[in-house]
Amino acid sequence: MVGRDREGVATFHGDGRLAAGAIAVLGEGAAHHMRVRRMAEGTRIRVTNGLGAMAGGTISRIRREAVDVALDDVEDVPRPRPLVLCVPVADRDRMLWLAEKATELGVSVWQPVMFARSRSVSPRGEGDAFRRKVQARMISALEQSSGAWLPELRDECTPEELVSVVRAGARFLLDRGGAPLASCAPFDDVALVLGPEGGFEDGERGLLVDAGWRAVSLAATTLRFETAGVAAAAIVRGAQVAR
Repeated sequence: MVGRDREGVATFHGDGRLAAGAIAVLGEGAAHHMRVRRMAEGTRIRVTNGLGAMAGGTISRIRREAVDVALDDVEDVPRPRPLVLCVPVADRDRMLWLAEKATELGVSVWQPVMFARSRSVSPRGEGDAFRRKVQARMISALEQSSGAWLPELRDECTPEELVSVVRAGARFLLDRGGAPLASCAPFDDVALVLGPEGGFEDGERGLLVDAGWRAVSLAATTLRFETAGVAAAAIVRGAQVAR
């Protein structure tokens, strides 16, 4: 079974439906990676489509532009409990780093938010080209972590739009003056919003609080948004696994 042989077996991302007995065709990136790692035909690997399917199979053919993998076993991995991570539009490199870690921690939704202080950041991560970079980083992180689910990538929104589009059962905004996040467990359907560099403006914080978002803290110090994102997601996912 796929779940029994994950250790020591490389994982690659493949688009589309995965079925036992079928041939999965992986793209040029996978072919290049396999050549660099000196992987040969007959090597056993895993293929994940990022939509909950994890397949075991054997490399049957390596071409310059693609790889054929004969699948023999497919496991349907249950979707994790919803965890929406609302990240500020901010420095591109720091956003990309957080995107990797969010994928490793099983974040369900990546929702960028254009806060007032986001507009002063340059270069900042926004637009279609940056979205493609985020997706590529997430796929790489999914392969490295042997995950089965990619986060849903959403377009940037304003704080006003955020309170309409995110309706999680438990909604938390990270704020140094709030109650400890860990004290709010157990967690089920959760959304977390991270402030931009320089913090929320008073109007933004008030808007979120009035809409039912609860202020919570992670430490006695002010954390960078990417540090806060990893710490908060880890607390939520850790508490959920322990249940």
